[in-house]
Amino acid sequence: MKIVFFDTKKYDQDSFERIAGSYPELEIEYLDTDLSTHTVSLAAGADAVCAFVSSDVGTDVVNALADQGVKCILMRCAGFNNVDLKAARERGMTVLRVPAYSPEAVAEHAMALALAVNRHIHKGYIKVRENNFSLQGLTGINFYGKTAGIIGTGKIGVAMARICQGFGMKVIAYDKFPNPGLDFLEYKTLDEVLTQSDLISLHCPLMDDTYHLINKETIEKMKDNVVLVNTSRGALIKTEDLIAGIRERKFFGVGLDVYEEETDNVFENREDDILEHSVTARLLSFPNVIVTSHQGFLTEEALEAIAHTTLQNAMDFKNDTIKKQNQVS
Repeated sequence: MKIVFFDTKKYDQDSFERIAGSYPELEIEYLDTDLSTHTVSLAAGADAVCAFVSSDVGTDVVNALADQGVKCILMRCAGFNNVDLKAARERGMTVLRVPAYSPEAVAEHAMALALAVNRHIHKGYIKVRENNFSLQGLTGINFYGKTAGIIGTGKIGVAMARICQGFGMKVIAYDKFPNPGLDFLEYKTLDEVLTQSDLISLHCPLMDDTYHLINKETIEKMKDNVVLVNTSRGALIKTEDLIAGIRERKFFGVGLDVYEEETDNVFENREDDILEHSVTARLLSFPNVIVTSHQGFLTEEALEAIAHTTLQNAMDFKNDTIKKQNQVS
């Protein structure tokens, strides 16, 4: 079974190569370029393609893959909002994903962002590097005793909730499908989470009803000086409304590992480029905003889990033993 990997970074290839010997029936070709309408022809002759969060797996790409005989799309991530599942089903293609690789990795990064914007770690680091040991502008707030609002209590959300509990925070949460086994947090309505939380962390999937979940209306309901963190999907937040809220000093700090318009930037070195999108540039201009490049998943443990699950998904597809929880189409 031949698999063409798109948008392969060195850390991707290293993690897959370490275990590839355990899957001798799989032939893997690694490509630097990402999957798009311009590159889909590179999948010719493959049984499957492996894509990532920034890949274009829309209608045109799915149809082109099917025309070339590709039968399976392997997503080496949990999210699949960039895949046209309807087109895949119509063309008889199977779409598999990695539903859980290391929830703790993303949750730990979410808390790292919250702590960094709260305690101005980024500012303090730069100041000391320039021999400026003044504490001016570095005052934060205690998380201990405050309220953490978790929106989305899947595995990552639960991991973040446990971290917040460990910090001595009261944990409240919103999810359309509450988990009755989580006795250490209290489920509330979305409005209650927005109005009562000192820290809000987003962990819900991007769907029609969560698109721009954070917007002018919901921002207005938040406490003043709230800390907002998003490590899920960029389009959960309407960026123009977020920027307006930042300018109105609604937020003590904002930590983003994902953001709208990230597609052209994520995982790429653009240090010599001028960013085309003014929205991204404006986000980067605020002193109380930290943006990282979708690195929440990036730990050795997570990369190993992603590699194992992705290659096992390929073998399960080949042997017609697909695990239901890994299949989205």
